Amino acid sequence: MSETAEKHLNQDLSKLGFQHSKINWNISREDLIQKTLDLNLGVLSSAGALCINTGEFTGRSPKDKFTVKDALTENAVDWNAINQPFSPEAFDALQAKVIAHLDKNSEIYVRDVAACADEKYKVNVRVITETPWASLFADNMFLRSTQEDIANFLPDWTILCAPSCVAIKEEDGTRQHNFSIINFTKKVILIGGSSYTGEIKKGIFTVLNFELPHLKNVLSMHCSANIGNDGDTALFFGLSGTGKTTLSADPNRKLIGDDEHGWSDNGVFNFEGGCYAKCVDLTEEKEPDIFRAIKPGAILENIGFFEGTNEVNFEDVKITENTRVSYPLYHINNIAVPSVGSTPKNIFFLSYDAFGVLPPISKLTEEQAMYLFISGYTSKVAGTEAGVTEPQTTFSACFGAAFLPLHPTKYAEMLGKKLKESGANVWLVNTGMTGGVYGVGKRMSLKYTRALITSALNGELANATYETLPIFNFQIPTVVDGVPSEILNPRNAWADQVAYDAKATELAGKFNENFKKYADKASTEILAAAPQV
Repeated sequence: MSETAEKHLNQDLSKLGFQHSKINWNISREDLIQKTLDLNLGVLSSAGALCINTGEFTGRSPKDKFTVKDALTENAVDWNAINQPFSPEAFDALQAKVIAHLDKNSEIYVRDVAACADEKYKVNVRVITETPWASLFADNMFLRSTQEDIANFLPDWTILCAPSCVAIKEEDGTRQHNFSIINFTKKVILIGGSSYTGEIKKGIFTVLNFELPHLKNVLSMHCSANIGNDGDTALFFGLSGTGKTTLSADPNRKLIGDDEHGWSDNGVFNFEGGCYAKCVDLTEEKEPDIFRAIKPGAILENIGFFEGTNEVNFEDVKITENTRVSYPLYHINNIAVPSVGSTPKNIFFLSYDAFGVLPPISKLTEEQAMYLFISGYTSKVAGTEAGVTEPQTTFSACFGAAFLPLHPTKYAEMLGKKLKESGANVWLVNTGMTGGVYGVGKRMSLKYTRALITSALNGELANATYETLPIFNFQIPTVVDGVPSEILNPRNAWADQVAYDAKATELAGKFNENFKKYADKASTEILAAAPQV
């Protein structure tokens, strides 16, 4: 076994079954970039970012994600279409196949990194990949190790990432040739048949969504977080298109992290050391932090160039609309170091409501917060499909259903307990339509949304006068500085208020219908917070 870079006694893959590969142990970021270029696996953009193509898969493949079902997980995991069972025997056989495949490579790459910025919950992760740029991705996205860390590194989890290793479903027990499989007992993640790096990131997120709540009484969350000059922490939950990244990037507050966090008795901590942002139609004006973070060390995935140049055309979606950029957190100037914060003071649930029913901001009770947390509502505007004119509702439990090994009510109950203990304010913010449904009303002004969030953060809304929104029973402020009063109550913003009532009833019905699948495990308090229709 040939090896490069500084070698320590704890750096040994022979116990996993590796015998022949040349192993690049924690080589420099610059070397990883150069190796990618030398192997013709990527090119540099005009800004110096490494541009790669992930091939067949340009996004996650949820139907090919599995969890090993054994004594540890059998009665803990919420087995469903997202959490599909995989036998321990099939996993062992497939792991041997993946290792044998990697061991045939002329070179493999090992990255010793960590997750969880709170030292008490830190998890060491060894990422073994067959491409240098996947190793760079791991270094971007996780907490980077110092030389001292590396010298004493013992992995809690191991990721084996072999995109060119394809499964044979009849032999290996997979659905098709690609797979992502988590074994909580062995603490190993297998990824094969796909080069999409998001599988690495979300694999560890799924791990933490199991271990932290189930074993360590820490609430894991798919959200962004920032902290003010006075030390007050805010959380932002929201699905794609709701403005989570935009609104958490506040020049007056330091960013803790933009995607994945834990909430312990000590406060909030980032799971990651980087960002993995969508970059379709990216401009410096719309997303200055992301745009300026695209520089040497960043990885651009599946983008296109202006013809005859290496200048990125962010509007080019020929490969995919899910173009991505990965970069270390330190590429952003205004960040919290370390990536930790106090117990949250304000929590924002962001929803793009294409129906124009929800208020631009409303204050939630603990029970409403738990109900809406489980619901994870946003909506998508009808696309180019012929004849489709109505917006589409989207519900994703806890704003991240695809990565929840436990039943959603488990996370909601933990949130409720945290809210009761902390006294944190929870706000529902509509970043979608006002004055009518999509096509009739208009998009909520970003200027007004920022003003509403700022008013919540600085405590102004604590002294506001509130009225109750019928059906949903949300509390709406009647006056907020800098925001037209006529939009605060969404019914008043509609020219046809009878039409508003009908649409509100329709949306409430969609909430109630979606919640039926959680009702058997939800408390009476949560159930009582449902819209009344």
